[in-house]
Amino acid sequence: MERISFVIPCYRSEKTLDSVVREIVSTMDELTERYTYEIILIDDCSPDNTYREIQRIAGLHNNIIGASLARNFGQHSALMAGFHYVSGDIVVCLDDDGQTPANEVGKLLRKIDEGFDVVYAQYAHKHHSTFRNMGSRVNSLMAEVMLGKPKELFLSSYFAARRFVVEEMKRYGGAFPYVIGLVLRSTKRITNVIVEHRERACGVSGYSIGKLLGLWLNGFTSFSVKPLRVASYVGVIFAFCGLCYLIYVIVLRIAVNSAPTGWSTLIGITLILGGLIMLMLGLIGEYVGRIYMCINSTPQYLIRDQVYSSAMDRMKNENSNV
Repeated sequence: MERISFVIPCYRSEKTLDSVVREIVSTMDELTERYTYEIILIDDCSPDNTYREIQRIAGLHNNIIGASLARNFGQHSALMAGFHYVSGDIVVCLDDDGQTPANEVGKLLRKIDEGFDVVYAQYAHKHHSTFRNMGSRVNSLMAEVMLGKPKELFLSSYFAARRFVVEEMKRYGGAFPYVIGLVLRSTKRITNVIVEHRERACGVSGYSIGKLLGLWLNGFTSFSVKPLRVASYVGVIFAFCGLCYLIYVIVLRIAVNSAPTGWSTLIGITLILGGLIMLMLGLIGEYVGRIYMCINSTPQYLIRDQVYSSAMDRMKNENSNV
């Protein structure tokens, strides 16, 4: 009998979390002949009463682990925190807002049984805002170009992974985790399965433009050096253009004793080149800054408090006494 670990990063979900947990419980109760399960809830320092709701839920069920982060580290850091609590053979990650259908987890598990290491849920129709959908497309394109994601692979926050993939992800000690990058570098046996995507019951997405930009920066600065190579290629192209222009000026000077003049043209070219130089220096600085923060042991996450259901607490005590 295999054990399933559900990991749910939580943020401003005090009104939706109970229904998500209930749906997981009712779904897994139908699969008791094949699976046991646990549910791990990580509160990413929500400004509402999400952690209090986690504590209440833990008192109602016998297989809940809850934790509260000391500050808002982000969804991917919350997932990494949850991975350090899992004990299952298969780890399933999903959202706390009810948009990812927990009652269709059987589809993901069946694909795992077919021999895949990671299975991502793919939505026939997404009920995100236009802004979120556009962000998802940019994220997918970035993963293709920077991380080598297969073009046909759909990435989402709802996925199932074998335990060895999660163990490999846990080995990453950088301060800026990017779960998609960690998955893509761990295995190539990844597939999709079609599931429903629901309307948001209440609230709004926790992803702002700033958070999405930060997430993309994590992706390509932590798992790819292609931006630095692009900077080198751009430098070579502009150097070649400058050389061609210099040859053009020299030829004009020798042939017709004249050359292009104009203060505006010179200033325009200088501003363009100066802007490109500053952009490339900023990109290099981003890499160096992240290296500096990792060297100084900036944490991925910091647990402020944790709670266990009574049965989970007994199991934890038994394991600590062994």
